[in-house]
Amino acid sequence: MPAKSKAQQMAAGAALSAKRGDTSKSDLKGASKSMEKSMTEKELEELASTKRKGEPGHAVA
Repeated sequence: MPAKSKAQQMAAGAALSAKRGDTSKSDLKGASKSMEKSMTEKELEELASTKRKGEPGHAVA
């Protein structure tokens, strides 16, 4: 599942880093905190690896 925005991609990257133990889980805030708890490492990898070209900064609801 590709990320829908640059912000979502960055949150997934932060959550993935915490899940792997590279950064502290206490440093996570907002969406990245809930992503880390609810998503698998593979799902986070897919979101974080989305190509950025053409992605909006924030997705419009």
